[in-house]
Amino acid sequence: MSRIFGYARVSSSDQHLDRQIQALMEYGINERDIITDKVSGKDFNRQGYMALKTQILRQGDTLVIKELDRLGRSYEQMKVEWQELQQLGIDIVILDMPILNTKEKSDLEKSLIANIVFELLAYTAEKERRKIKARQEEGIAAAKSKGVKFGRPKATIPIEFESECRKWRSGEQSAVETMKRLGLKRSTFYKLVQDDRR
Repeated sequence: MSRIFGYARVSSSDQHLDRQIQALMEYGINERDIITDKVSGKDFNRQGYMALKTQILRQGDTLVIKELDRLGRSYEQMKVEWQELQQLGIDIVILDMPILNTKEKSDLEKSLIANIVFELLAYTAEKERRKIKARQEEGIAAAKSKGVKFGRPKATIPIEFESECRKWRSGEQSAVETMKRLGLKRSTFYKLVQDDRR
């Protein structure tokens, strides 16, 4: 006999699952049949989800989640995961997006739904990337307008640099001693030496 299981996830231990669990229970899922994770959705290597997929779900069962991104966040991994669940004969119900539900649908309809899911995920991921890039550009522009400089600050050349370097090049003192006298770290010293030769 087919069964219905719920899956709820938040990204960190200080976040709450209550809202998702409540929605799953209102759908009719027994609380003992709701599997949870408190971990990032960047991949599917999650204890609760892996137990659900490999040990609990059987062909003909239904997996219910409140929102699509509770299943995962990576477009490519979600695509593979969705296909694997379909191949295992698991129906998927997404409470906030009923159009994506595969329960009681034909194989053709399931295939069409999978395509919608993948396009939606690709669109969402691309939109998110563009939003992040725009925010970064806006942040950089705002910081530059306030006089903030980006990148490593240029090393200040000590006044005695030329004279101490002459001693080092002529063999009067070692590089270590020259760095010590100039108060420079090894990487800074050699960078200044290189810049001085240009």
